[in-house]
Amino acid sequence: MRYEGNIYSPHIAGDDYILQCTIGCSHNQCTFCYMYKDKQYRVRELNEILEDIELAKEYYGDVKKVFLADGDALTMPTKDLVTILKHLYAAFPGLTYVGVYASAASILSKTLSELKELQKYGLVEAHLGVESGDEEILRDIHKGVNCEEMVQAGSRVRQAGINLFVTVILGLAGRTPKAWDHAKNTAQICNKILPDYVGILTIIVQPGTELYEKTQRGEFEVPTDMEILEEMRLMIRGMTLTNTGITSIHPSNCIYLDNVLPEGKDELLQTLTRVIDGKDIALLRSRAIDRV
Repeated sequence: MRYEGNIYSPHIAGDDYILQCTIGCSHNQCTFCYMYKDKQYRVRELNEILEDIELAKEYYGDVKKVFLADGDALTMPTKDLVTILKHLYAAFPGLTYVGVYASAASILSKTLSELKELQKYGLVEAHLGVESGDEEILRDIHKGVNCEEMVQAGSRVRQAGINLFVTVILGLAGRTPKAWDHAKNTAQICNKILPDYVGILTIIVQPGTELYEKTQRGEFEVPTDMEILEEMRLMIRGMTLTNTGITSIHPSNCIYLDNVLPEGKDELLQTLTRVIDGKDIALLRSRAIDRV
């Protein structure tokens, strides 16, 4: 397949066919993110994308899942996305899923009618990086939107009937008391958005990022694994979500959990407490970075 630069997709989309619709990230200013620093954002020509679909059909035959890359393919004009979706479902009769990364800004640039149209033609899921529900942290990491805008974006996706997978990042406040505000406020923003799934990540400081430079200057200190687990426990404790999956299976985490709220809430909290209290430390894993 034809790709430009490194290709990223959600960890859970590891087996999907990745269709590169845009190059890089339309925002590309988050202080912690390293993924698209080597790319200048642009939208690929539609005819090139359609040619790639035909190439994938020849190479793979039929596929069941497709993920639209790079960092924010939802910035494309709706009519072009509809054309891509139509071609995908025509090329792959067994296709059941098309997902996409979506920023709050790109979601809010679409009307509810436009999002409903994308759902009608087969956009199944959008992945929104919420990261934090704390206004100060969102400003510090240069997310580009505030909490209200993040809630509006997530809610609009849900109203359109598109499944919503949000990611949150533990450790963004470093080893400071602000970490508890981050955990509690992130729980609250998830409660307002009501996503279908919450994916938990843990901050990993990567060279080439602004956060790395802050770390080198002594302005940011990465929390310990136990401090991260305490953040996770506080966040989950504050969640009042219903029929929402929650997972920490991303390799950036020191513990892998997977359950559904509210039924699995007590089990999640009990597991975290056992580990924090030192009674079940065998559940801890070495953290490593993969795809986000």
